[in-house]
Amino acid sequence: MTVTDAPRIVTRRLGRPQSWTLASYLEDGGYDGLRKALSMSPEEVHDAVNVANILGRGGAGFEAGRKWGMLAKSTPVYLAINGDESEPATFKDHALIEADPHQLIEGALICAYAVRADQVFLYVRGEFPLGIERLQAALNEAYAYGAVGRDILGSGWSIDIVVHPGAGAYICGEETALLESLEGKRGYPRIKPPFFPAAVGLYGAPTIVNNVETVSNLPWVMLNGGDAFAALGEGRSKGTKVLALSGHVKRPGNYELEFAKASFRDLIYDPALGGGIREDRELKAFIPGGVSSPWLGPDHLDVLLANEKIAEVGTMAGSGAVTVMDEGTCVVRAAWRIVRFFHRESCGQCTPCREGGGWVEKILQRIENGQGRETDLELLLDVCDNISPGVTWPPAQTTICVLGPSIPPAPAAAIKMFRDEFLIHIREGRCPFPPDRLPRSVTRV
Repeated sequence: MTVTDAPRIVTRRLGRPQSWTLASYLEDGGYDGLRKALSMSPEEVHDAVNVANILGRGGAGFEAGRKWGMLAKSTPVYLAINGDESEPATFKDHALIEADPHQLIEGALICAYAVRADQVFLYVRGEFPLGIERLQAALNEAYAYGAVGRDILGSGWSIDIVVHPGAGAYICGEETALLESLEGKRGYPRIKPPFFPAAVGLYGAPTIVNNVETVSNLPWVMLNGGDAFAALGEGRSKGTKVLALSGHVKRPGNYELEFAKASFRDLIYDPALGGGIREDRELKAFIPGGVSSPWLGPDHLDVLLANEKIAEVGTMAGSGAVTVMDEGTCVVRAAWRIVRFFHRESCGQCTPCREGGGWVEKILQRIENGQGRETDLELLLDVCDNISPGVTWPPAQTTICVLGPSIPPAPAAAIKMFRDEFLIHIREGRCPFPPDRLPRSVTRV
């Protein structure tokens, strides 16, 4: 077993009594990281983050310090924290917002100080009512404590933070659509270039958009140093990562592990982590980085949990959401439900996504319903190729954002890995995994 005893950086307070309150946060050294940052220059804070090499934890995996360095040299500068966690089976940011909102606020303040931001926006998915309530209460506490507002902690530095609930649109997790939403517009992704947020962002001004988990690492980095963070993990994958494990496992939940030291096998089967497959059934497949990523099979269980190692096998670490499917899963239905989600969440700007997603959904649905034909398999792959040419990973794009290329991975992987199962649906006119044939605790994905 290769699970290490690395410190839990962003989840260590989860589970403590009243962990979302200021009193609980201060007992564990809350806002000491901000005090340390304010004793340094913004450039020194930026340098520490560069040394830490914190990859973005929202899915793209872009270095936070490098992103900060791309800011256009003009004012004002805005900081938007992306808490619009909408990927199915992804719930790490949700937990951090609900259980440790002061950590998020402190991390956002450190980031704002380093990039010399003039305003901070905490954009949170509107379907997180408890998280929004606790975050706003925490922000009120932080203002009263003097950690936000005028002359923060007596440093002479001032900044305001606004909590902005989204409307529950998946597309607003894309950073430019998030900025459109913040401006009060429909959440349409912008064409890049020229609208890279660091150059032309919120209200046309330079803007940094960082994920909740990304900035939640900053208080620890300030107190322990960028070198200490970089000493965890290997290669480009430094520090720890929160993995949202769900599906047919005995112990679903959020697990913070050191990058590159544990494998998918450890995550799924370690008794202290996933605990194995429910009812000790066999593993059929798993999705490694959110449902927009290509699937993996049992032969990939020993792949290490590191961005570059996962990329080597043709998929991505993404948001860190690992979904496990056991032997009783109907892969046709699983792929259909994933595609159905993306089709319904398409903003509609781009024809390949708007129309292609609907075509793929309808073909998969008729196969699942026992009305498919063998030519549907090639038709599916042909439509997927029109959405994302080559149906390869990393994906090629025919659309403004990556929602379109998020449609092909599930059906393409399902056909590649389980073509015979598709043929059974087609030739026998039925699903071989009807609910009444499965043990009561096993559900169809």
